[in-house]
Amino acid sequence: MRIRDSCELTTAVALRTLPPVPIDGDSTQTSRARLLAAGKWLFAKHGYEKTSTVSLAREAGTSESQLIRYFTGKSGLLDAIFNEAWSGLNVEIRRHVTEAQHGRDAVLGILQTVVEAFGRDHDIAFLFLFEGRRIRGDEVTLSKGFLEFYELLHHLVGRGQVDGSFRNDVSEVVLASAMLGCAEGMIRDRMIAERMKQPNVFDDETVRRTFEAMVNGLAPR
Repeated sequence: MRIRDSCELTTAVALRTLPPVPIDGDSTQTSRARLLAAGKWLFAKHGYEKTSTVSLAREAGTSESQLIRYFTGKSGLLDAIFNEAWSGLNVEIRRHVTEAQHGRDAVLGILQTVVEAFGRDHDIAFLFLFEGRRIRGDEVTLSKGFLEFYELLHHLVGRGQVDGSFRNDVSEVVLASAMLGCAEGMIRDRMIAERMKQPNVFDDETVRRTFEAMVNGLAPR
């Protein structure tokens, strides 16, 4: 199984929520923007596999030919949605990296940024967590923005191992995987609870405190 970068890295821009789908006849948005908004909403509501190109074009008030023109198809549209969101998120993440004195502080700042961003846009959070790593045939498709984020996380763990934030008897790859899995697991379970209308025990403060406890537990002994 091979890994393929699914979209080209765009110039980083400020994080933003993709615009809502306009009502029929609204010409203030381009077909591309309307397709991005429609794709984000429909993919999050029905899942990637169950969303057809016909429904995407209809929701965006445009044609399938425009979908092909801008994104080459449904897969390209999902890639573009990820790229739009990750590019801005990584800008904010790099700010924490610059300002933090230690690797530990940078990692905690990253978590806060991601939790806040996902809280502002539940649809993009759902796509990140449930559609972000997709298996298509013999390929695992990862967005370039996610790969950039993952590489940065590895760098911060290595930085923390040098400055004394994290233990050195475990590979930085393992530590980064454990941290990412912890954060993603709590946020994913929160979204599942919300969709199933169950009590939400994963509020932002609980997620932050739990993640901080885990990070602190990875300090040198």
